[in-house]
Amino acid sequence: MRALWTVFRKEVLENLRDRRTVLSALVLGPLGAPLLFALMMNLSIERGREHDDRPLQLAVAGRANAPNLVAFLTDHRVHVEAVPGDAAGAAEAVRSHRVRLALVIPDGYGERLRTGEPSRVLLYTDTSDTSVGADRARAEALVGAYSAQVASWRLAARGLSPSLMQPIVVDQIDVSTPMGRATTLLGMLSYFIVFATLMGGLYVAIDTTAGERERGSLEPLLSLPITRRSLVGGKILATAAYMALSLGLTIATFALSLPLVHLDAYGMALNLGPRVACTIYALMLPFVLLGASLLTLVASFTRSYREAQSWLAGLVLIPTLPIMFAAIYQVEPRLGLMWVPSLSQHLLIQSLLRAEPIGTTAVALSAGCTLALGALLARIAIALYARERILG
Repeated sequence: MRALWTVFRKEVLENLRDRRTVLSALVLGPLGAPLLFALMMNLSIERGREHDDRPLQLAVAGRANAPNLVAFLTDHRVHVEAVPGDAAGAAEAVRSHRVRLALVIPDGYGERLRTGEPSRVLLYTDTSDTSVGADRARAEALVGAYSAQVASWRLAARGLSPSLMQPIVVDQIDVSTPMGRATTLLGMLSYFIVFATLMGGLYVAIDTTAGERERGSLEPLLSLPITRRSLVGGKILATAAYMALSLGLTIATFALSLPLVHLDAYGMALNLGPRVACTIYALMLPFVLLGASLLTLVASFTRSYREAQSWLAGLVLIPTLPIMFAAIYQVEPRLGLMWVPSLSQHLLIQSLLRAEPIGTTAVALSAGCTLALGALLARIAIALYARERILG
């Protein structure tokens, strides 16, 4: 143990003098990623709030054919502007992005409405422009509301109750909590935590393996009276120490920056107080050992600093893939998924953010499987250093 801690102290102190390691492990990842995440969320919320507050811009061709419809749209915060020409002109105006949406009211609209026939209107839009989606849905909803109003007037004129057209009324009851709704925006929080944690140990793992070989200091180091287990264990612990520090700084930055995001504007609440932050840190600690062992093992196969960078830059993305799939497919926490490292931590963090209880069995299974895989990778790295080919 004394030899192991000697190697650990040596690697930690040497990497503290490396500006690149300090910037990557303690500045860029832990501070940059959470601040960027919070800024993106804040911009998204502010943009959504501005969109809800501003009037809908709608170009209308054939306004004279449906004055009542145009008046209805104006009363519902729609800024109606004229579009020159007919349907072809409206289509060209939308295609050339002179207008975002164009509503065309044909000449026979009024006559068909008077005779009780369905009156057709044309809404031109460019679906390749994703920013128009909300405006398009709003315009369709308003035209649909006016259509329902006309139908009610027709029934009332014939002495019938408009409620006859609604034999079944659906009342939607939202049982979600403000914290649960917040996870729709915070779904990728654990992705940033895992990624920043791995980046915290990236350059340390490279320096303690490929860096030693490139500098020519590996052979004198192996000739010292120290077991390979202590040597590799010290290197892995040094990488894990930087990863643990990066993890703590990342979670602390999230806990300090996310309260500045105006989640309450959409009825959401953030559940990331000191207690939850410390729990997330404890849940992620087993992954620190796994990540350190994985980075050290893969970097041990490389022959130069640059080669190790190439391999590990792609490697750090692999543990984040299960999180991305879970976020896309809305995977719910299950005991059968707790054996998958990074995915189990992601699911447990999601439960914490929703203020849902997490079972001790799930926590034990997640920590046990992650630590077991980390120990296996560490053992493989030790066996690799026990071979003389490690110098080649």
